[in-house]
Amino acid sequence: MVARPHHGGRLNNAAKRWDIPFDQWLDLSTGINPLGWPVPEVPVSVWQRLPDPDDGLANLLGAWVGAPEDAACVPVSGSQSAIMALPGLRAPGCVGVPVPGYQEHGHWWKRLGHRVLGIPPEQMLDDDEGWLDELDVLVCINPNNPTGDLIPVERLLTWHRNLSRRGGWLIVDEAFIEGSDGQSMARFAGQTGLIVMRSLGKFFGLAGLRAGAVITSAPMAGLLDDALGAWHLNGPARYLMAKALADQRWQTEARQRLARDSQRLHHLLLHAGLPDSTGTLLFRYLPQLSLEQVHALADGLASRGILVRVFDQPPALRFGLPGSESDWQKLEQALADLTKHIDRSVTG
Repeated sequence: MVARPHHGGRLNNAAKRWDIPFDQWLDLSTGINPLGWPVPEVPVSVWQRLPDPDDGLANLLGAWVGAPEDAACVPVSGSQSAIMALPGLRAPGCVGVPVPGYQEHGHWWKRLGHRVLGIPPEQMLDDDEGWLDELDVLVCINPNNPTGDLIPVERLLTWHRNLSRRGGWLIVDEAFIEGSDGQSMARFAGQTGLIVMRSLGKFFGLAGLRAGAVITSAPMAGLLDDALGAWHLNGPARYLMAKALADQRWQTEARQRLARDSQRLHHLLLHAGLPDSTGTLLFRYLPQLSLEQVHALADGLASRGILVRVFDQPPALRFGLPGSESDWQKLEQALADLTKHIDRSVTG
């Protein structure tokens, strides 16, 4: 059995370890919008009937991502359900996954018998793309989670052409694409061998709903839908997804606010004496630290009731966005309290 990857958001474990009550924590370990879409009440009738696949949700998702007419959209119970199902839709082969990157991709391809190769960022950005010839499938996380690195559409299209002419797939996980204008591959998703994943959990702040979509060619969508089975996305989730997608005003205001908050966090970390960060609308990623420095900083914050995401290979920290002004102040004060340690261990 392949060991399951570790993720952020394990607040109960942190509360027990540090003996700080659950409700006193500031959880910055997940890249989820802390001021999410305001969820309305779900009508009783939605709870009482089976999910309806002909409710128009697929069309709403297609319009949201800008998919072409020949593409098909499969509403899914979060990107995770597609990540788990896709490796079973082709014979075992060689699959490239980004390292660092969201580890569930490699985990499930490996678990279903595929040979998994880690592709480091310098290799993905190099002009020599000979490494691609060995692959049957390439998974690209764009922007990358956790680094925030973004691969240009033109390069992704070249990789897709290379893979598809020999029956390969390019899978693009766009869970954090919001704010990267013009960089989504969804508008090309009707092409054979191109599979694009989108999430409503991150940007809309609906992680607990488990809401996402796969945009791909019609034949691939049919295979995936069959693999997932009947009613794989519950009715209340379908109802709320449709409502959120229709709320254009909230989406526009949220993008603007998140852009400001991401930059605010970037400058707050710099002011604390930490290295320059990369990231997306929803998180900042801090490399250029030793493993000892990473754990010292994470533990120092945790002792003050602030949970951040720790990465060991390579050593790094990821900070999600605070929500309320009091949350921002709590983080700023904690970093100020740690400044003398930060100065010695990070910048000194």
